[in-house]
Parts: sequence; structure tokens; C-alpha cells
Amino acid sequence: MIFEERQIEKNNFSSRAIFLFAIVGVSFLAVLFQVFALQVSSYTSYELAALNNKNYAIPIQPLRGEILDRKGRAIVRNEPTFDLITQPDLITQPELFLGLIKPVIYLSEAEEDRYLKKFKEKAFVNKELVLKKNLTPEEIARFNVRSFNFENAFIGKRHRRISDYPQIFAHVLGYTSRSNNQHDLSMEIPRSHWVDAELTYANGLIQGKTGLEETYNQHLSGTHGTRVHEINSRGRLVKTLEYYPPKKGLDLHTHLDIKAQISAANALGDRKGAVVAIDLKSGGINVLYSAPTYSVNKLSNGMSVEEFQDLIKDPDKPFFNRALQGRYPPASTIKPAIGMFGLTNKFINWSEEIDDPGFFTLPENGRIYRGWKKGGHNNVNLKKALMVSSNTYFFKLAYQSDMKDLASYFSSLGFGSSVCRDCYDEDSVFVPSPEWKYKNFNVPWFTGDTVNIGVGQGYLVATPMQLANYISILANKGNLPEPALVKVEKQSLDSNKSQKISLSNQDWVKMHDALTAVIESDFGTARSIRNLKDFQVAGKSGTAELVSLDSKEAYLEVRDTELLRDHSIIVAFGPMPNPQYAVSVVIENGESGGAVAGPVAIEVLKSLLNE
Repeated sequence: MIFEERQIEKNNFSSRAIFLFAIVGVSFLAVLFQVFALQVSSYTSYELAALNNKNYAIPIQPLRGEILDRKGRAIVRNEPTFDLITQPDLITQPELFLGLIKPVIYLSEAEEDRYLKKFKEKAFVNKELVLKKNLTPEEIARFNVRSFNFENAFIGKRHRRISDYPQIFAHVLGYTSRSNNQHDLSMEIPRSHWVDAELTYANGLIQGKTGLEETYNQHLSGTHGTRVHEINSRGRLVKTLEYYPPKKGLDLHTHLDIKAQISAANALGDRKGAVVAIDLKSGGINVLYSAPTYSVNKLSNGMSVEEFQDLIKDPDKPFFNRALQGRYPPASTIKPAIGMFGLTNKFINWSEEIDDPGFFTLPENGRIYRGWKKGGHNNVNLKKALMVSSNTYFFKLAYQSDMKDLASYFSSLGFGSSVCRDCYDEDSVFVPSPEWKYKNFNVPWFTGDTVNIGVGQGYLVATPMQLANYISILANKGNLPEPALVKVEKQSLDSNKSQKISLSNQDWVKMHDALTAVIESDFGTARSIRNLKDFQVAGKSGTAELVSLDSKEAYLEVRDTELLRDHSIIVAFGPMPNPQYAVSVVIENGESGGAVAGPVAIEVLKSLLNE
């Protein structure tokens, strides 16, 4: 019995011992596995975590690329500026420091308040703090003379985004402003670190907001650099461990021409309107000007709230880009397109004549559509109709046309679509059609609507950009590369999109001859500008009616109100017979197309040809 009890105790002890050793063994294996994980398999990740706790990477802002015109002249550049920078961790009494430096550097109350608000935060982590931006040469000189009194402050170099032509290029260039998504600039640097970025621009971390600055922001931005600091347990910067310099953004080479843009601005003067000019060989946009305008320098580098509100409330809408977004009736400038449509569809030929009594009567209801000249132009063929701008001829031609087919033809000339490859926020407008009218007004299309479109009135509207594109197609005899602001290598184009219109070479020659007669003939409607140059120009002028009236007497009554006066329009190309450039000009409420818009077009062509 005693033997059996001892055997049972022995067995129990052995079981407990085995269980205990098993627990110890499993625990040892768990510790061994954890040690292996910490020191071998996960070593890299823990090392990186330790380094991240020890290191603090700060991005360094790169310089943006410059924007150049077709001759390589800078339209936008980076101008050095200088800021007064302090080291708050070495300044024990900030109020006293400000009191000592104010006789040397003028400080506004806002600048003082901003500095004191950020002082403790920057001093705690041993980071620099800007006291005043964009010092004047006098302030720099005064500080340098007395710098020995301010060992904890220094002058640092920054830049501003500057154009020497801040107003005339405002709409096409656009402006830069502080980035709203700073962390998107680099995913490898934590979002919070961008607050401490080393700035190259006095205005902070900037990006393009409109115009070319926005469209080509990535091209211009460059690549940020990085400075890695060692930090202590309190988050203070101790020393620099690594430095990777930033890479400047790429320059942007455009088709724009500074001298031609200046000519457009000077010729347009204080009037509201737009000018667009295109190089017929490349499709490059040499001029894109809208007036009134604003200063892109002020908007990019600092504008008061009052100044900004004044611009927004200005009834002339200086922010509105009339060249790309203005909708205007093309008036008589559309007549060459109507003529080309008639030739293509065999409705007319060059020799066929009609009688122009000064009006057209709609057969359906007897409604009369009057021409601009009382008594009309007698017998007219297509060339004469274009030269003297016979409304009756084109009323009749439009009446013969099916609006769906005509709308399709307008679309092939670029109307109703964005025609510029890289213009910012271009309005495609629309091409009127029976479906469009019913959808928007819930009424059917009438024959009279088509008749009105025959002379560029009624529902048909276009932007100056579309008008320039259209006349460039005519000037190039139906073939035009896709218009663009920026030069690109041919092989990088998707398909080198070009616009083509089919017409026989004989028809093109006669069309150019007729449009040349508009300006160079004794009977042309734009003959008033023929003596303004020493080369021949082809074109078509127009007067876009804003108010439909039955007589000149009625118009004389409303013209006292400037905003009700007709728009002045011209499309032109030259020099003939081998044109190089095409231009469109729209002057709001300018009335006569040839006499008012014509001289502007001539000045732009002269400037481009003299380059």
C-alpha cells in the first residue's frame, strides 16, 4: 500500500515537472522568437522607425521654371527678394528685440503680432522665423550697417514670381498662389513637415492657379530637395545630417510674342475686347490678349483685400478672359464660311449673280430682312457679295441651306468646340441647331433663324479664339495644325491634330482673292485700313448687332447708351498672296468693324512681320 502511494506521488510530481518544463520551454521559444523578430526579421522597419524618431526631414522648395516667348525672352521670371530672418531660440526677450530693431526696419502692427504669436513655438523647436518679407534696398543697407547689434537675425534670399508685362499677359499667363495641398508635393515627407519647408519664394509654397501657370504647373514646378536634421527628445533641431538639393523647374517655351502682344494692347487702348493671332505654319498662338485686365504681379505676390474686392466688383470684369470666354455674334465675318458651304453643296458658283435690292423677303410669311445699304448692291456674285458684304446674297444662300447640315459645317470649322490645345478654361460655346433650340427654349426652329445665321446674327455666337482658328483655316486653304500656346516636339504630339476643310484649290484661290478685295479694293467694306501698311491683307469685317432694330433712325436713338452699341469685329490674314499670320479682333461696343477693329489687326500683323 505504502509503495503504491509513493508511486502515485512520484507520477504526480513527474507530471507537474513535465508541465512546468513545457511552460518554461514555450516561454523561452516565445522570447527567442521575439528576439529574432526584433533583431533580424523586422530589424529594418524598427531601424527606420528609430531613425524617424531621431531624424526630421524638411522639404526645400525649388525655383519654378521661367515662361519665355517665341524669341526666348522672359515673360515670367524669378526675381530675387530678401527677408529678415531671426533665430528665436537665441532671443530671450522678443518684445525688447522688436523695440531695438524697429528704428532700423519698419514693422507694421500686423507683422509684430504675427511674429510674437509664432515666437514661442519656433523657439522651442529651434527653428527660424521670418520677421519681415521683401526688404527694400534702404532697409537692407540700414540693417547691414547695424547687423553687429543683431547677432540672432540675418537677411535671407527669397524670390518673387514677376512679369515685366504684368497686365498685358495676365489672362494668358495666369497667376501663382499658395498651395492648398502642400502634402501632395511629396508623399515621402509627412504632411506636418511641410509647415517647416525651406522656402525659395517669399510668398511661400506656391502653385499655378490659372492660365499657363496652372496648365503647365507640373512642368514648371521642379523637384523639391530635402534637408534631414537630427532632433532630440524635445523635438529640437540639433544638426544637419543629409542634404539633397532641389531641382529647378523646366522653362516653358511658348509661341507668344511680347512685341505683338504689346502692339495689341496699345492698339486696343482703354476699350473692352480681345485679340488673338495665330502662326499659320505651326498653329502657334502669338497673341492672346483680353481687356480690361489686372496685374498678375500683385495677385501673385500680395494684394490687399480692398484691391481684390475692387477687381471683383468692377463692372468691366477684368478677370473675365474675353479672348477665350467672350461670346460674340460673328456678324459678317461668318459670310466666307456660308459661301464655302454653298460652294461645297453646289448651291452657288463664283459666276452666278443675284439681284440685291437691299432686302430679302421670306417666302413663307413675307417677313423682310434688310441689308445694311439702302437700295442694295444691284447684281452681285459671290466675290462681290463678300467684298461689299451683301446681306441679301447671304440671306438667300442661308435660306437654301438645311440648318442641320450648316451646323455640321460650322463644327468642322471649330465652332462649338475648344480649339486650343492648352488654353486654360476655354469656352467651347455651342453651335445652334433645331435640336439645340428645342432643348433650350422648347420651341421649334424656324426658317428665319437660319436666314439670320447667314449674316452671323441670331443664335450664332463664337469666341475670339474660335474666330481666329476659323480664319486661320481659310488662310491655310483648309488645313491648320491644332492651335497651341506652348511649343512641343513634333514626336510628342498625340496625332498632331489638325483641322481640314475640303475645297478645290481654284475655289481657295478665288476665296483669298475675294477676301483681299474686302480690304484692298476701292469698294471693299474694310478699305479704310488699306493704307495703314505696305503689304496686302485679306479679311472680313463685321458689325455685331446687340439690339435688333428696323431702321437706322431707331439705332441712332439707342446708341447713346454705349453698352447697346454694336460690337466691332474683324478677321484678317496676310501678307498676301502667301499669308503667314491670321488675327481676330473684337472690340465691344466699337460699332464699325473695319474702321475700329481693323487698325488693331493691322498693327498686330505689322508687329509679327517685323519680328
